[in-house]
Amino acid sequence: MKKRRDFVKVLSIGGAAAMLPLSLSANSIENLTKKKKKLLRFAICADIHHDIMHDGEERLQAFIDEVKESDFDFIIQLGDFCRPYDYNQKFMNIWNSYPGKKYHVIGNHDMDGGFSRDEVVSYWNAIGKSYSYDCNGYHFVVLDGNDKNPSPDGPSGYARFIGKEQLKWLEKDLADTSLPTIVFCHQGLDNDLGGIYNGTESRLVLEEANKKAGFQKVQFVFSGHHHQDYYNKINDIHYIQINSMSYQWLGSKYQHIRYSEKVNETYEWIKYTVPYKDPIWAYAEISTDNTFKLFGKKSEFVGPSPEELDVDMSVYGYPIVPYISDREIKL
Repeated sequence: MKKRRDFVKVLSIGGAAAMLPLSLSANSIENLTKKKKKLLRFAICADIHHDIMHDGEERLQAFIDEVKESDFDFIIQLGDFCRPYDYNQKFMNIWNSYPGKKYHVIGNHDMDGGFSRDEVVSYWNAIGKSYSYDCNGYHFVVLDGNDKNPSPDGPSGYARFIGKEQLKWLEKDLADTSLPTIVFCHQGLDNDLGGIYNGTESRLVLEEANKKAGFQKVQFVFSGHHHQDYYNKINDIHYIQINSMSYQWLGSKYQHIRYSEKVNETYEWIKYTVPYKDPIWAYAEISTDNTFKLFGKKSEFVGPSPEELDVDMSVYGYPIVPYISDREIKL
């Protein structure tokens, strides 16, 4: 199979633009309110990790407050959201205060503490673990990348697999729609460094659907999980990574106290991360002239950057940055 990896030009992420807290570098929220030629518009966030971050509620509130100011078709979060503890209900209430359509993707950390995927789905009041829906002439598919890998040679640690049953469902779901399609999954289907273990097998289902349809039916795959900012194009499907709302994990080797002693004592895992000062998220837009645009938030690191800590970047592959790039793709 021919595999091709491209990178689109990153818009407005130069020195000054990359340091603008809570702003869209090249386009503002006002741009998104213009109705002209807009076919589809949604807001997307990922990996807030409320059970790790001390200010998870404030970060989510900032997102909800801003998306309420514009007319989006829906909002979606890409997982590692919050665990189904009773005390997280206030956090959920913030999400549920959005009056429009809202969707969930399950992340690997949402089951931490011994919870099942079904318990998470019930607590979030999500449609399911994997499901699909239609909106404004587009078909959307939500995948669950947390199936158990049946192979004894599979990697240890968190599940990152799409099982045979789910792949069969995906194949049928794609065959049953004639609409252009966008896929969401927590773990990247295009990232070998901790992404979906059977990513090639999963991508082949998407590519085969395009071949059978005779046109580019599956156009985009959005993922979170990796807490990075990158784009790949593989066999004419666009794979977009949405950076974490909160941080990148660095581990014990690079631990650093970045907030108060009280925060450090109460939220023990923060010192192992490099947090972003402000929450970041993105707005996606497809116009009737077949142009896709992504408008990303920009922030800055709290405390020393990965470069200042001499982090071994070979472990991550892609750069660690506190922003989501603006992108424009002609479909």
